[in-house]
Amino acid sequence: MSQLPTLIADLALILICAGIMTLLFKKLKQPLVLGYVVAGFLASPHMPYTPSVMDTANIKTWADIGVIFLLFALGLEFSFKKIVKVGGSAVIAACTIIFCMILLGIGVGMGFGWHRMDCLFLGGMIAMSSTTIIYKAFDDLGFRKKQFTGLVLSILILEDILAIVLMVMLSTMAVSHNFEGTEMLESIGKLLFFLILWFVVGIYLIPEFLKRCRKLMGEETLLIVSLALCFGMVVMAAHTGFSAAFGAFIMGSILAETIEAESIDRLVKPVKDLFGAIFFVSVGMMVNPAMIVEYAVPIIVITIAVILGQATFGTFGVILSGKSLKTAMQCGFSLTQIGEFAFIIASLGVSLHVTSEFLYPIVVAVSVITTFLTPYMIRFAEPAFTFVDAHLPASWRKMLLRYTGSQTAMNHDNLWKKLLLAIIRITVVYSIVSISVIALSFRFVIPFFKENLPPFWASLLGAVFIILFISPFLRAIMVKKNHSVEFMTLWHDSRANRAPLVATIVIRVMIAVLFVIFIISGLFKASIGLIIGVAVLVVLLMVWSRRLKKQSILIERRFFQNLRSRDVRAEYLGEKKPEYAGRLLSHDLHLADLEIPGESSWAGKTLMELNLGKRYGVHVASILRGRRRINIPGGAERLFPLDKIQVIGTDEQLNKFSEDMQNGAKIDWQVYEQSEMSLKQFIVDTDSIFLGKTIRESGIRDKYRCMIVGVEREDGTLVTPDVNVPFEEGDVVWVVGEKEDVYQLVNQKDEKLQVG
Repeated sequence: MSQLPTLIADLALILICAGIMTLLFKKLKQPLVLGYVVAGFLASPHMPYTPSVMDTANIKTWADIGVIFLLFALGLEFSFKKIVKVGGSAVIAACTIIFCMILLGIGVGMGFGWHRMDCLFLGGMIAMSSTTIIYKAFDDLGFRKKQFTGLVLSILILEDILAIVLMVMLSTMAVSHNFEGTEMLESIGKLLFFLILWFVVGIYLIPEFLKRCRKLMGEETLLIVSLALCFGMVVMAAHTGFSAAFGAFIMGSILAETIEAESIDRLVKPVKDLFGAIFFVSVGMMVNPAMIVEYAVPIIVITIAVILGQATFGTFGVILSGKSLKTAMQCGFSLTQIGEFAFIIASLGVSLHVTSEFLYPIVVAVSVITTFLTPYMIRFAEPAFTFVDAHLPASWRKMLLRYTGSQTAMNHDNLWKKLLLAIIRITVVYSIVSISVIALSFRFVIPFFKENLPPFWASLLGAVFIILFISPFLRAIMVKKNHSVEFMTLWHDSRANRAPLVATIVIRVMIAVLFVIFIISGLFKASIGLIIGVAVLVVLLMVWSRRLKKQSILIERRFFQNLRSRDVRAEYLGEKKPEYAGRLLSHDLHLADLEIPGESSWAGKTLMELNLGKRYGVHVASILRGRRRINIPGGAERLFPLDKIQVIGTDEQLNKFSEDMQNGAKIDWQVYEQSEMSLKQFIVDTDSIFLGKTIRESGIRDKYRCMIVGVEREDGTLVTPDVNVPFEEGDVVWVVGEKEDVYQLVNQKDEKLQVG
């Protein structure tokens, strides 16, 4: 290699700068993201005093790969189940913050007279707080255990998923240059359609594929397969009109529900760190100092807008969700920065050629400033609350107390709400899957049949194929939840409920009939009456088919098994409390994880012998022993040292139980001292009671609880004792035992003591 390729030289320069900045920013205890940005600035053509990157186009390609890996890794840490668990407070707060910050960004951009697309992208950039920076700030300040941090992290989870949605919407608007409401709704509908479709199909197929190939997968194979799935979804997303980052995130979130998620995350992390570093370095390369000086005023204004906007709207959003003023201000002040997603959205605008050149360095400068100020803003939250609370009008304080105090949890026991939400969810999901099957069949399957069969038989075979394929989904739409507890309770509760309940069934049957009508009418030319009649007959056969019922149940069961596989594994290994634990709280019971101490007096005893239920009123639900789990252990099951046990009881019962268990393991120093082992010797002389006796006959082991380790003869040789050889006069016997037992042995009246 006579001449080094430009790409390698540029990569070397980038990594050297990044390495130096990483070490420096680690020393300064600052986020590494900022170090990468500074490294990019040093390696850019804008810095005349250091070597510069020669080919920025190649670096841009690597940076795009970096974005893919960043979003893939974010998806691996994400879980769709988390959205359900974050609660209404986080949803209200996150939506309020994002909506208001987008409007604020648009307003600031319009105030400077910027282009409409610049204003939109600016609003998107400043709407998202930095998950990485906030995590680090909480760790550095020791705030991770505080109550408000849980709500902040829930808000960040929602902001991550909403950021993906926002990226898709911005890219759609950038390409179409259309801001009409119809176009926007169409984009959102398309996004939701593909999101649900990919998630449902992915959760059904991918965990099953990984499960079947588990024995063949080493670390290397797992890495290759997971990256193949990632980039496959990237290509699929690009072909359907979405960004590559969106596809990477979706595949990451699908793999996050598999058992292999932790392993994939660990394997992908070094690759993600490398390409992510290149991406953030490329961000710094686009920073032009001259442009920052030129746009100093917008930078200052946007920085103030981010800090004040996030603090104000964050506080307002959290108050709106029913939290106290103090909690709200702590949350709002924690979110006063922009980070990774601002860079990604800015890169999106540059790649689509819809944003001005000056916007990128402005956002980078604002991110750097707000990042440095984040710890100070978090600390400032409590003094700010003290000041506001002291100067708040009495009427406002009463109104806030009345509002936050009146917020009650949503009534999840509302049967109508439960039933309708379940029916809507089932109908939407299975309808989307059915639509996708029909669309793909009309695009690929039907043309294939028509090329190889006569027109009538091709249409007939195509119709049968499509209807059979979607029949499990249509049946689920029609009959799912018709025999549920909620449905039957409402049916028997009041006659007034029966008409609406029947209506829900009729509507779902009509939806299924419309699907069949669409398929038949698209393949055959016949009277509408005949088509409707055939469609109704087909739907009735679906409802009556036992085989179809079984197939529908198996499909749904497999899906939920795949969806919960990671949680089930975590519960089995004791890494996560079982699902029923949360339901115990309403009955003043809870599940506690306890460990049997190594020195416990309970170790080795059966549950029947311990009689824990009668003594403490608690119940042992599970025993975790290594990687083995014993659920509902019987009375004959023994407890062993370091067993982890899951116990159900009230706070008082569990406290008493834990206290006695620990007391049973306290060290009795007297016992320990008495158990001290000692090595001593004695001589077998003419008066010894052991003279002429064998070791077996002497009773040294049985009577005195000591052990002979050696016998020294008169010639000085030390021999291994033979239990059948008698002691001789002059033998020096070496014995080991507990101190008290040894002294008892060698102090016999017929023996002479020789202390060794």
